[in-house]
Amino acid sequence: MTIEAIPPLANVGAAPLAMQIGPVTSPPAVEQAAGGFGAMLMNGLGAVNAKLENADALVRRFAVDENVPVHHVTMALEEARLSLELAMQVRGRLVEGYRELMNMQL
Repeated sequence: MTIEAIPPLANVGAAPLAMQIGPVTSPPAVEQAAGGFGAMLMNGLGAVNAKLENADALVRRFAVDENVPVHHVTMALEEARLSLELAMQVRGRLVEGYRELMNMQL
């Protein structure tokens, strides 16, 4: 994302403000959201899965005594638990919203 320079205020009286600003374009967030809502959800689930795999790998390394500090394992497990809990909350809200839409009278 790039930020364009703001035109100087000295030229404000010379042309209408719309001509000084330039053409109206869509916001960058809309252009970047080409993947859509499904892609955003899949990226989130991928991140949760990566945290779970990282915690699992740390637990395995800790179990075979590869000099992994216990606080690293604890933090990774807690981060994975919180990520999974958040994903479950999001899923619950999406299902609740879907059911609400299906029960609407047209």
